[in-house]
Amino acid sequence: MVPHSSRALFLLLLLLACPASRASQNCLSKQQLLSAIRQLQQMLKGQETRFAEGIRHMKSRLAALQNSVSRVASDAPPVSCPALNAPPDGRKFGSKFLVDHEVHFTCNPGFRLVGPSSVVCLPNGTWTGEQPHCRDVDECAGSQHVCPQGTTCINTGGGFQCVSPECPEGSGNVSYVKTSPFQCERNPCPMDSRPCRSMPKTISFHYLSLPSNLKTPITLFRMATASAPGRPGPNSLRFGIVGGNSRGHFVMQRSDRQTGELILVQTLEGPQTLEVDVDMSEYLDRSFQANHVSKVTIFVSPYDF
Repeated sequence: MVPHSSRALFLLLLLLACPASRASQNCLSKQQLLSAIRQLQQMLKGQETRFAEGIRHMKSRLAALQNSVSRVASDAPPVSCPALNAPPDGRKFGSKFLVDHEVHFTCNPGFRLVGPSSVVCLPNGTWTGEQPHCRDVDECAGSQHVCPQGTTCINTGGGFQCVSPECPEGSGNVSYVKTSPFQCERNPCPMDSRPCRSMPKTISFHYLSLPSNLKTPITLFRMATASAPGRPGPNSLRFGIVGGNSRGHFVMQRSDRQTGELILVQTLEGPQTLEVDVDMSEYLDRSFQANHVSKVTIFVSPYDF
């Protein structure tokens, strides 16, 4: 195909050679026509050279631009999403946080996952969902009975315990009766029986669930007195630890005139079960009135949460 400008020059040459509206004597001679053709050929050759140079220059500019863009792209760091950790009491699968990578989550037995089980890193550097967490399953709250009849279910971190507190067996003229699932009361003592009156008037049972490696010191339990209506209450109280297998993990101290606190002073690592018996003795005008024992059982979970 003849380019548009060359075709126009070719038609112009024909008109110059012999225009239809003129007499034949006015047409160019053969020599003049050949000379004109050579001039047009040289002009077209020059235009062709300039056009080729323009193409080469444009190609060079495009190549330089491509190299510049490639160099900038290679120097830029790859897009990544914020690092994710395994949820407490759970596990994480996936260690790459680049675009299109997935991270999956599961929980340990006794816990359920709250949130998405997997997330994907998006090109904008964000995850498709929030990081999930693991929540303790309260096995004791369901309608299904998980403990044998006659026992009580106590929910713990990642599990549960079945307990059945019992009153002490009677001895001599001292006996106890169960007044609630977690409390025993001593039957009235004979008037002249001081050994009977020195025994705990009430024994209560308390169950606590703690995580492993709980920061200490921390108050776990409080014990206080309450006077019956119309009767004078004690004007002095004494608190202390009187039994259990606590091995020095706890101290008992007074928080105010009527209240004592059981304080954990040593870090506990689970799983383990500890028992500590706390005593509160009542005095009226320095005369011993009664004492009350709280038997505290502590279930330490194997998990930190």
